[in-house]
Amino acid sequence: MVTLRKALSLIVLFQASVRAAVSPVGEAVLVGDVSYFVPPTPVSQLKLGSHASALQGTGLVPFTFISTAAAKFTESDLDALTANFSTSDDVWQTSFLQGLYVSAINPRASVAISPGNSIKVVLGSSTVPLTKPVVGGPYFVDPQNGNVYQAWRLYSDTNGACLYGTIPNGNGGFAQLPVHIDGDASQSVAVPSRLYFSPSAKEPLAGKRVAVKDIFDVAGLKTSCGNRAFYDLYPPKNTTAPAIQRLIDGGAVIVCKTFPSQFANGETATDDWVDFHAPFNPRGDGYQDGSSSSTGSGVAVAAYEWLDYAVGSDTGGSMRGPAGANGVFGNRPSHGAVSLDDVMPLSPELDTAGIFARDAKSWKTAGDWWYQNYTQFNKFPTKILFPVDGWGSSFLKSPPANGTSGAVFNDFIKQLEGFLNTTRTEMNLTALWEETSPLISQGQNPPAPLSKVLNTTYADLITIDQIALVADPFISDHMKANNGRVPFIDPAPLNRWAYARALPNVTLQKETAITNKTLFMNWFQQDILGSNNETCSDAIFLYPQSSGGTNYRNRYISPPSAPFGFGLSRVAVHAEVPDMVVPVGEIAYNSTITSTTEHLPVTISFVAQKTCDLMLFSLFDRLASAGVLKEVKTGSTLFL
Repeated sequence: MVTLRKALSLIVLFQASVRAAVSPVGEAVLVGDVSYFVPPTPVSQLKLGSHASALQGTGLVPFTFISTAAAKFTESDLDALTANFSTSDDVWQTSFLQGLYVSAINPRASVAISPGNSIKVVLGSSTVPLTKPVVGGPYFVDPQNGNVYQAWRLYSDTNGACLYGTIPNGNGGFAQLPVHIDGDASQSVAVPSRLYFSPSAKEPLAGKRVAVKDIFDVAGLKTSCGNRAFYDLYPPKNTTAPAIQRLIDGGAVIVCKTFPSQFANGETATDDWVDFHAPFNPRGDGYQDGSSSSTGSGVAVAAYEWLDYAVGSDTGGSMRGPAGANGVFGNRPSHGAVSLDDVMPLSPELDTAGIFARDAKSWKTAGDWWYQNYTQFNKFPTKILFPVDGWGSSFLKSPPANGTSGAVFNDFIKQLEGFLNTTRTEMNLTALWEETSPLISQGQNPPAPLSKVLNTTYADLITIDQIALVADPFISDHMKANNGRVPFIDPAPLNRWAYARALPNVTLQKETAITNKTLFMNWFQQDILGSNNETCSDAIFLYPQSSGGTNYRNRYISPPSAPFGFGLSRVAVHAEVPDMVVPVGEIAYNSTITSTTEHLPVTISFVAQKTCDLMLFSLFDRLASAGVLKEVKTGSTLFL
């Protein structure tokens, strides 16, 4: 029997009567050199009877449970089955063969396996019944009472992506993981065996491990919004955000809450993250900024093979920036794609929820389920728009030099052209606005440039909205609870809120912002993208998301300011259209941290017509099948 090391099994709350109220919360055990979490509630029980003596000792025994329809189950059958366990699951290991339980569907079946070698105990359903059937996989059995517990493997959050690990609380909600890997300096995260789950049409995400940005409410858990005072002030939530519940209903397992930059405002690692430490981007030398505000979610997917997805939000780039910096798939969906009830707002007019993944096919599975109200399209636009003002130059007239990010982009676009059997259309978005702007019909000729029309639009909306919806209520609540003391706020949100507080006429400023946003949205949707009954969007608009440039997290920067300006990353924000980031390569650089050659991601953004999200997911799926898009690895490099 392996040594099981108990880390935490009980929370003891002492009452005034000196009697103790004892509540089991589970325990951490060590199997070989791997740490596991054992939930407090058993999933079944073995009626051991006279076989109890076979389970010697008092500690939990690692067991492998197997179900078979064969008339005879042999050593070779076991070898084949456990070989599959090893390749398909990161929780099961050979040490779980200390005990073997074979559930035979055929009542006349025989089990031709005897204890020996690593197998200490062999039990069968014909002699030792279970109170409830269990799915094959790794479990722990308590020899004192026959209780059967699931095995959740503990992983270390070495990149600091998670505020805390989460586990189901048995009441439809969640609790913080109550155990920790012994001697580890990082947070621990527990994940269940993949063998417990089988995806289906009703639960396509069954067993998929998901991390959630800590601005989404989850029943039983506190929400920090990246602020320590906010976390301390408010109790655990009673409800789960509908967007997250949709994923849970699809079979997803929520395993941790991830760090956002504070109140989902843009922050840079070195100067801006004060209340919490910025998660560590695993790419390159490990000391590049992970972008924001869905920093923890983007980092987690790029760093941890044991995680399948991570949820984030995007108001002005909070999904797309981390997807680019961390080299993963990530999307800003069409505005309104999922409910954002019980999600901290930055600006309801702009807020969206997206999901990170490492490959296009699993990304499509999640997207198809999550954005359930949109229509599937299996034909794709043949018009590729290439805005030269966003790319810096014409790639057709001046092809990028080999070894540059431009060459990586150009090679990918050539493959896309081949797949769609088309050629790109180079255009200039700035010039098209000057030629076709709706302002012209309003008597403004030449029209004001986009850089002026939309210069303060984003800043106005996010600051005015968040002060009213988050900042003022929070500050007021905190002062009431803390004898008039104002809570600490990181520099970035504080500076942005100060901008809005200084506006002479907030109502007029917001009305103007919405007017300009709507003006641009209608123009871009109608005149640039267009619609198509067969392909949903008439065109696909491409622009560079990340180009393999460095942004060291030990570099001091200027103080934060209100986010003025307009660029291609703001197009989808104001136009309410989907903007989806895909990794297409990586570029070498000489790291000032490691003094060696490292590599950073090159990613590209696809923009399409509003509600055409599922068309893009299908396109990426097909591009993956054709070998144009590839799954990215975790760690310092994407593909190498």
